[in-house]
Amino acid sequence: MGVGAHWRPAARSRVAAHRAEWRAGFSRRHCWERLLRRIHSSLWEAILGFLFLLWVCFIYLPDPFASPPEEDPVTLLIWTHPFGEYRELPDCWELYQIDGCTLTDDERAYPEADAVIIHHREIATLNVDLPPEPRPHAQKWIWLNYESPSHTPRLWLFEGIFNLTMSYRTDSDIFLPYGYLVPRERALTGTRSRFTHPLRGPAHSDFRRPRLVAWVVSNWSESHARVSLFHKLRRFVHVDVFGRVGRSLPKGSDSVVQLLRRYLFYLALENSLHTDYITEKLWNAVLAGAVPVVLGPPRKSYERFLPPEAFIHVDDFTTVQDLARYLLMLRSKPALMRRHLDWRGRYSVHRPVFWGEHFCTACKAVRKSKDRTDVVKDLTLWFHS
Repeated sequence: MGVGAHWRPAARSRVAAHRAEWRAGFSRRHCWERLLRRIHSSLWEAILGFLFLLWVCFIYLPDPFASPPEEDPVTLLIWTHPFGEYRELPDCWELYQIDGCTLTDDERAYPEADAVIIHHREIATLNVDLPPEPRPHAQKWIWLNYESPSHTPRLWLFEGIFNLTMSYRTDSDIFLPYGYLVPRERALTGTRSRFTHPLRGPAHSDFRRPRLVAWVVSNWSESHARVSLFHKLRRFVHVDVFGRVGRSLPKGSDSVVQLLRRYLFYLALENSLHTDYITEKLWNAVLAGAVPVVLGPPRKSYERFLPPEAFIHVDDFTTVQDLARYLLMLRSKPALMRRHLDWRGRYSVHRPVFWGEHFCTACKAVRKSKDRTDVVKDLTLWFHS
């Protein structure tokens, strides 16, 4: 058959195989090209979809870097200066970094005032009338009082009149106590720091102070629980009394604090016992480094403001004699006394200045509740509760 006869079938076989291989390769390339085109198309669709989403966000969503909208400024009218004692009204931003507040004591601003702050004593004694009715639209009236219920007469006359309360009570609409602690790491800086006083930890001299117990009292009444306590305590320890019925206080705006730096203990006794009624007496002792012996609301109320070991509560003792024994023991054992003083180095004390900081704090609260005009119901029941 010759060589050619053997070659032709083999050649055809190789050609067929080559064509099949080519077709297979073409089919694979074609598949890959189709796949790549689909991927390419899908990628562009994803990019276009993402760009469209960005456009929608740009048009309809707020700019995350834009400044938040500012609250509208407000005007607060001081209807009467508390206790009739005129004080220059403060610049709320300069002293307390509270902006958007205009304070005025000009009654002619009444029609435009967003709120009116009214101190209870003046209207309760009927020496000052309430603002005229009807009040301007959405204007709020603020009841201001820092006396205890025992010294807050005629509350029943003012039911359903006020929109906000401001007092030392923690459940007031606007709460500002007589003082409070600020952790050292969060101590205020700048202009407001002038009202914040760092407390130093105890030194050796703090355990060797020359005097034991002091009490400063201006309102003396034999019916007061604090006077009864004093009569019992003096039987067991000597108490130096200052004020109207005792020795004269040294002169100076901070005279009480300076006086108490000579004493280990100070009787921070409130004139009446009511919810949250804790006055400057406590904070004078804390600033002076004297351990306060307190008579007032229950221990848990004081612990809202101070560490448990920072004060000695009269209610912790079965008898006044037990209290006296404890004070004498602490004087003789500095290691035990240290327990009542070691906490101090971690805090500063902020004492709000009457009445400027109160007005600015009230103004700030009005800005945050500008659209609220709820009426305070059961003012008497709440304040005496």
